[in-house]
Amino acid sequence: FKMADETEPISNVLEHFSEGEEALSLILSIPTICYELRHRETSLERWTIIMDKYQEQPHLLDPYIQEFVEELFKTIRRPDLPPLGFHHAFKYLYILSKVRGPKVIVRWFSHEVTNLEEALSLLEAQDMSDHETWETRYILLLWMSIIVIVPFELSRFDSAPGHESQTRSRPHIVDRILDIAKRYLCVPDKSRDAAALLAAKLVSRPDLKGEKLAEFIDWCLAIINSTSTYTTFGSMKLAGMLSSLAILYKIGKRDDLIPFAAIILKHIKVTGLANEANLRLRKLSTKVAQRLGMVFLKPKLATWRYQRGSRSLAKNLNPETHLPESHDSHVTKDAEEGYDIPEETEQVIGLLLDGLKDQDTVVRWSAAKGVGRLTGRLPKELADEVVESVLRLCEKGSDDKAWHGSCLALAELGRRGLLLPQRLTQVVPYILKALVYDVKQGSCSVGSHVRDAACYVCWSFARAYDPQILASHVNQIASGLLITTVFDREINCRRAASAAFQEHVGRQGTFPHGIDILTTADYHAVGNRTTCFLEISVFIARYKEYTRALIDHLVECKVHHWDSEIRELTSEALHCLTSCDPEHMKSTILPQLLPLTVSPDLSTRHGAVVAVARLTHALYKHALELKCTLQEYLGGESLAGLKGVPGRLEEMRFIRGMGGEVMRPAILRYIQNMSLSAIPLLNGQDNKDILDKWQYIVDDNIGNPLEPVREAAVSTLVSLCQQYYTQDMNVLRQTKEVLVSQYIQELSKPNQFIRMGFALALGSLPKPLLCGLLKPVLASLAEIISFTQDPETKYTESRRDAVRALMRIFEEVDIAEDGDGQSSINGEGVTLICDSLFTAAKDYTTDNRGDIGASVREAVMETFASIIRKLAVHKSSLLTPKLVTMVIQVIIQQANEKIDRTRAIACEQLVELIQCKDPVIPYIPHHKELRETFITGNIDEMDWKVAQTTFPLTVPLISMETYSYHVLLGLIVSVGGLTESTVRHSSTCLLNHVKEISKDASKLSQFSDIIIDVFKYNEKDPRVIIPLFKTVDLLLSNGTFDLWKSETNRFPVALLECAKGEVTKCKDVRKLLSSVNVLCSLLQFADVKTKVLGQLMMFLCHLYPRVRRVTADQLYITLMTFDDIIEDETVSEQVTLILSEAVWEDPLDSVRQDRNKICDLLQIPKPVVKAKSGTKKQDRAVKAVDQMSSYRDLVDRAGY
Repeated sequence: FKMADETEPISNVLEHFSEGEEALSLILSIPTICYELRHRETSLERWTIIMDKYQEQPHLLDPYIQEFVEELFKTIRRPDLPPLGFHHAFKYLYILSKVRGPKVIVRWFSHEVTNLEEALSLLEAQDMSDHETWETRYILLLWMSIIVIVPFELSRFDSAPGHESQTRSRPHIVDRILDIAKRYLCVPDKSRDAAALLAAKLVSRPDLKGEKLAEFIDWCLAIINSTSTYTTFGSMKLAGMLSSLAILYKIGKRDDLIPFAAIILKHIKVTGLANEANLRLRKLSTKVAQRLGMVFLKPKLATWRYQRGSRSLAKNLNPETHLPESHDSHVTKDAEEGYDIPEETEQVIGLLLDGLKDQDTVVRWSAAKGVGRLTGRLPKELADEVVESVLRLCEKGSDDKAWHGSCLALAELGRRGLLLPQRLTQVVPYILKALVYDVKQGSCSVGSHVRDAACYVCWSFARAYDPQILASHVNQIASGLLITTVFDREINCRRAASAAFQEHVGRQGTFPHGIDILTTADYHAVGNRTTCFLEISVFIARYKEYTRALIDHLVECKVHHWDSEIRELTSEALHCLTSCDPEHMKSTILPQLLPLTVSPDLSTRHGAVVAVARLTHALYKHALELKCTLQEYLGGESLAGLKGVPGRLEEMRFIRGMGGEVMRPAILRYIQNMSLSAIPLLNGQDNKDILDKWQYIVDDNIGNPLEPVREAAVSTLVSLCQQYYTQDMNVLRQTKEVLVSQYIQELSKPNQFIRMGFALALGSLPKPLLCGLLKPVLASLAEIISFTQDPETKYTESRRDAVRALMRIFEEVDIAEDGDGQSSINGEGVTLICDSLFTAAKDYTTDNRGDIGASVREAVMETFASIIRKLAVHKSSLLTPKLVTMVIQVIIQQANEKIDRTRAIACEQLVELIQCKDPVIPYIPHHKELRETFITGNIDEMDWKVAQTTFPLTVPLISMETYSYHVLLGLIVSVGGLTESTVRHSSTCLLNHVKEISKDASKLSQFSDIIIDVFKYNEKDPRVIIPLFKTVDLLLSNGTFDLWKSETNRFPVALLECAKGEVTKCKDVRKLLSSVNVLCSLLQFADVKTKVLGQLMMFLCHLYPRVRRVTADQLYITLMTFDDIIEDETVSEQVTLILSEAVWEDPLDSVRQDRNKICDLLQIPKPVVKAKSGTKKQDRAVKAVDQMSSYRDLVDRAGY
């Protein structure tokens, strides 16, 4: 591959066929690998991969094709080659022909006279019903199609010296070939196409056309008349007949074929194949029709066609070279020989014009080419009528299919010189309409194919006409192409328009500023839609020839576009383009858009609102440059219209109901832009009423269920407050208490979305609005953060947003250690914030989405880091060693947990804190060691989401006493998790670390104590206990604590007690199963072996059959692995025999007998079932009766 520099677009252009030797070796290996299916599939897959790589540049195969084909034919002719190898070689040939094309490949097929009988015999030997070998039949038919054109009479091959008696009993060789071709014309696979080519070449031979041509055509017409298109098989037969006729009328001689043309045309019209539902039949019938039309007309070019003179790119690009005048700038007088045009020609042209309106592109494209070819053979007057008919397809009321077909036909006519210059005045307006053709249908639109075809027409004009001919249309075509280049929704249309523009710049050289524009709006640059709208369009609009055209197109076509994203981009584009022509925007565009803001059409209304918003803000910036206010620049009438838009939309209920989710963000953006544009609203009662209306709209959307609406409302609130509430002290005093108290009250509502929105709103309020009311604001946010375990009221997202609000408030408000806490944050406020954050850091709420509490913990880490940095900057005494230590512990715990995103955020915040230099964060425990661990290499390029990167750095922190508990607490969740990569890397790092400390008894003892602490501090918490069991099992299985097998230590005893405490009265199967592995591993320790066996005996008679079976299996594996657990070998064998043969899923009475036998063999007490009190049984019975009664009552009331 050719690699591009950073400044160049990436290119995947191949320079040569680099796998030649490998491909040849695959061919040569066919005789050896063909015996095994696995080898055949592997080699064929590799051959396919190699060839498919060159699908877009097949010419690179040309130097190797001859060698490949010859070697494959040598392989095919090997007498010792089995049938599997024979067919395998043909599969290689088919893939080669698919990539390079059969017309190229067939040239290298052996086509000597001696090959005729060989190929024919192979074809006759094939099984047409074998669907695995269709490639063989396809290639053999292609081979026959090149052999049958040998320059000898085929009748000579019917007999050979000494074999006259044999040949009399066999059909003639021509009949044999034709019979094969006819049979394969009706098959459903690719062989049908090759058979059509074979039949056409055979019957068009000079020695056979008199005998076989009429017979074959009659046979085809008989099949066409008698075959139904309602069946799949019938459609395939008809496709074969039409394909053969199309090829026949392409390669045959006109004089031989013209006697049958009228008959074939009649049959096609009578059978209605051009209107069939089957796409392939419609395409083939169109192709046959145009071939018939070519036969009806004499094969000569029209002398009246327009012929352009010099086409040199060098002359066009050389500014010193004057464009030469074309010697054919005037059409030559028609001097063609007069002859009658057959009546059938009109029927053919009618079929082709109907084909231009077909529902499928391939049919329209075929019809367009047919129109171009036939028009080139017509007299000037008749050709002009064809052009007129094509143009009528673009009249009002025509659908997109007619427009597309018309554009394709015009492009074909133009590039062939059949669209005379005098027609351009009529054609160009249609093309300009086609360049922006876009018709809404339902929730989307159609028209991209029409715009693409219109670009093709413009491209053909660049090659067809002299610059002087197009001079009067240059500005129109250039503007139309550039509009499509930068503002079209579809990337293929933008690139097609860019290519057409480039063709005109190169061929015509008359487009204004063409070279400069091309360097910016090239093929790769227009691939990004946002770049086109916001950057390239501004560059082009600098040239006055295009400014108005670009702006007017946005207003006329894109403001009301069906796609909301395009409408949003249009508003931003108008904002950017305002600087190019502000007067036009002010005097024309703004008055034009304002009435549309209350349009009944949702798309128009939305587009106008966002466009007016961004346009007004751009005009405000321009007014600042002119050193005047927006009111002075726009005038009172426009300003009044701008102020009233939100109120009118609210009164007309356009913000609510259907379309409200679209209009709400739009009107909020409108209010925000009006605020940023400093619309005067503080003087006069009318203005205050407008401001109250704006504030009402913002407040109404802060608690919206849709996140984009909430975010837009909060962002708008910030702009509104900064512009209107913080500038005037009187307004500030009147507004502050009312607004803040209202928002605090909203936080107490049970609706999750209201809590989320107003929490963010409080956090976004400007500093002047918070001063004097800081205590109640912080208290209300802290109250939200104190989460509840009630599954019906989790409120996780509202806690997350409350944490983010605290961070914004802390960053916005001043810190005063001895302050009153109302206007600045004092020690009490810091304590309140930090306590609530430490509470939120323990939020592990889950629902059907998973660990939704992760978003709260992530926000907590970011908030903590912000608090620590700000306190350090102010050198506040509120930054205590205890606070810093606890914060780092929280972050380090999250840096070891299982969620990649959370782990990445934790590492990023930790690195920021430990590498902060201005100022250095004080009181960080083991600060130097942390810097040495994390600040290594290029820290900015570290991908903290990758477990392989994170855990090798965080796990060794277990050795630091301050962090050991928190590291292990987070790491346990990762080791016992479900994600394979996280489990693998965390487990490996933990085992490597434990292996190092296991040599030191004191360090190992400290590590074991931390494990026991995790058990105790997280008792009955399945989130921690289940992964903890898995982690302990991993450590025990890898011999971490083997040091204490033979000596007394408190760890096995404490671990057993913790495990028993967790499984007692436990009904969580996952916890029970994970504890079984730990208990079995504890059998290695002599101090607890008896107690562990007692617990395992209880599990063997557990209520859940799965627990019984897993316990038996795991105990069996443990006893077989560690033969010293039971000293008596005979007893050990008997126990393992019972464990393996007993059916532990049987009823408890049966299982208990097997369990008791094991207890007797091990000489341990049998577990005794505790008697249940009668009171509880009675209570449960009463409860069951009550439940049943209520259920019956429900059924009765339901009417069943």
